[in-house]
Parts: sequence; C-alpha cells; structure tokens
Amino acid sequence: MSLTLAARTQHMTSSAIREILKLTERPGVLSLAGGLPSPDSFPLDALAQASERVWRTQGAQAMQYANSEGLMPLRDWIARRVSLPHWQVEPEQVLVTTGSQQGLDLLGKVLLDPGSEVLVEQPTYLGALQAFSAYEPAYRPWLADAQGPDPQALQPRNAMNESVRAAYLVPSFQNPTGHAIDADRRAAIAAALRAHRVTLIEDNPYGELWYDAPPPAPIAASAPHQTVYLGSLSKVLAPGLRIGYVVTPPDEAPGALALRARLLQAKQASDLHTPGFNQRLVLQLLADGFDLDAHVVSVRQRYKAQRDAMAQALTRHLPEGCIWQIPQGGMFFWVQGPDGFDAAASLPDAVEQGVAYVPGSAFYVDATLASRQQMRLSFVTLSVAQIHDAVVRLAEHLRREGRRSC
Repeated sequence: MSLTLAARTQHMTSSAIREILKLTERPGVLSLAGGLPSPDSFPLDALAQASERVWRTQGAQAMQYANSEGLMPLRDWIARRVSLPHWQVEPEQVLVTTGSQQGLDLLGKVLLDPGSEVLVEQPTYLGALQAFSAYEPAYRPWLADAQGPDPQALQPRNAMNESVRAAYLVPSFQNPTGHAIDADRRAAIAAALRAHRVTLIEDNPYGELWYDAPPPAPIAASAPHQTVYLGSLSKVLAPGLRIGYVVTPPDEAPGALALRARLLQAKQASDLHTPGFNQRLVLQLLADGFDLDAHVVSVRQRYKAQRDAMAQALTRHLPEGCIWQIPQGGMFFWVQGPDGFDAAASLPDAVEQGVAYVPGSAFYVDATLASRQQMRLSFVTLSVAQIHDAVVRLAEHLRREGRRSC
C-alpha cells in the first residue's frame, strides 16, 4: 500500500523556534530563543490548592465531556475581563479554545479558501503563519512605517471592489519586534476596517505585559463588527493550562452568527472541547480568591527588571553597528546585527559558544523584506545574571563573525 499525503501538507511548515529549542537543550547553552513565559511566574501553590478542590468537589464532572463553547461561567468571566466602557462583550461572543493557537487554526479553517489574500505584518508571529498556511492563503505583506501598518493597505485594489479576505495583527508588544501601535494609528486602522469591510484577526497575547504605560485599547473596541479578537491565559497565568479564547463580533454585525456557528463546528471537529478540568481549575482558582490582576502586576515587575537588565547589557556589550529599541512591553528585543552578520547561517556557531537566539528571517512571508542581520531575543526565562552572561556570549559571537567576514 502506498501512502499519499494531501496536497495541503506541502504548505505546512515546522516551527523554526521549536527546532532551535532542541539545540538549546545542550548543557551550558543560555537560550534567548524561546518565547516562553518564566516558570517562576506560575502560581503553583494556588493552582495546586485549586486542583485539589476540583478533584474533591467536581471530579466526575471535570473528567466528563464538556460543551464545545466552553463553560459558561468561564466565558462570562472572560467577557467581563476584556470588556471596556465603550466595548461591551457578551459571554455568547466568547469561544474557549485550547490555547489561542487553536483559535488561529479555527479562524484559518472557516475564513480562508485557497488563494484568499491575507494581509500580514512584516515581520509577524510565526505561529499564525503556521496555522493559516495549511489553508493555502496568498499572503500579502502589510507594509508599515514608524507608527505601524499602513491603513491604506486595507483599501480595495481594483474596480471589482476586491480586497483582502482578512488581515492579521498583533498591535500590542508584537512578537517578534516588541512594537506597540499607538492610539492614532489604531484609530486609523479601525476606520479603514469599517470603510472597506475587511475582517481583522487581532491577536493580543501580550497586552497586559506592559512595563512603562498600558497600551491603547484594542482595535476591536473601535471596530467590533469587523474584528475577531484573540486572547489567552498563557502569558499571564500558565501556558500549560491551554486556555485561550476567541471573541467574535456582536450579534448585529453582518455574518457574526454564521461565523460563530462555523467556528463552533470547526472546534467540535478538532477536539470536541477544551479540557473541562483545566477550565474548572481556572474557575476554582478565581473562586478561591486568587487576585489575577495583582498576579499580573507581579509578573510585570519581574519582567521589567529582566528587560532593563537586557537593555543595559546590550548597551554595554554589543559591538558597534548593532541596532535595537527598548520594548515597552512583551517579552522580546528585536536586534539588528552589524554589517555582514548572517543570523541564520551563524546560529550553529552561536550555540557552540553557549548562546541561542531566533533568526529574524523566520518571521517573514516575503524573504525579500527580511534582513539577514535581524534576530529575536527573549529575556523573561533567564535571571538577571544569566541575561548579562548571555549577552556577553552573543557579543563575542558577533565580533567573531565580524572578524570572519572581513
């Protein structure tokens, strides 16, 4: 018997970051590569106590099948948590997903046909590209200036009023660049979405991880009929819970009910439901009085100290010709190395020298827009002392590569 794979599998890609993480398992390597939250930030004692209570009081229900939309008390809590005075989200708009990564996959499945144009930032989140690519879209780079993606790109491009099928954006402390779009540009993007009826997939995993000032309101708050909003508890609580969510447009938005129904069908076909035990664990944690807002403040304080340590180390040790900006939130520095540096080609040598990073080229759909010199550095999983040592190793690697290219 010969095994024939579906043609769509030719569009699937491996995660460059996951492959790099295999390299970092070598003893002595300080990894600036993984986009992982710090395990020191996980409230393990509170989770353990809540877990014991769930087993004792809800064990049978927690181990039973659950409804596909997610437990209503959790959907209600999510709706209240994301709502703003001028953006009121109803529980019925919320679909609980197995991580926000599943939300991206479900949206790709129900929104994209082969050849559908999807507008994406350059660079953009690699996991979104992985999720969408199986559905064979045609990516169109969403070019940007210093303020962020250009709203004019959302305009129809010809007399047939053809436009992009969807646009994808991480407005707050983007992965990989750490950039946040300001309020004026968000308002301009929202106006363009409303005028041209383009669907925006707004991904917001890092919005609560701000260090100097909170980011502006989500674009969904200004264009709720045109925006599908994604969030997650992975960065603010624990990624192993795999609790994400999709907020669909309100009922009165054109196509909103159909979108909600198709997402639910896609979810049922994918995994039936997000694990009920994990959902009940979060609800029990909250019922026990766990203050998630206070916890997020403590996470921000921890990460801010690590961000500041990396900024100081980069300033002190990186060779001349390197360029970066201090991110105002999130988990990443976006660094351009000096002339002649090739981040991808030299990564194996960097690992040999005890440090790892992610080459920037992994985050582009258009290779002509990528710079070989770019790399993403994560700072939240290393201690302040380890950050210093990792940057010292990286700086020496850059100098060696510079001498080699001369």
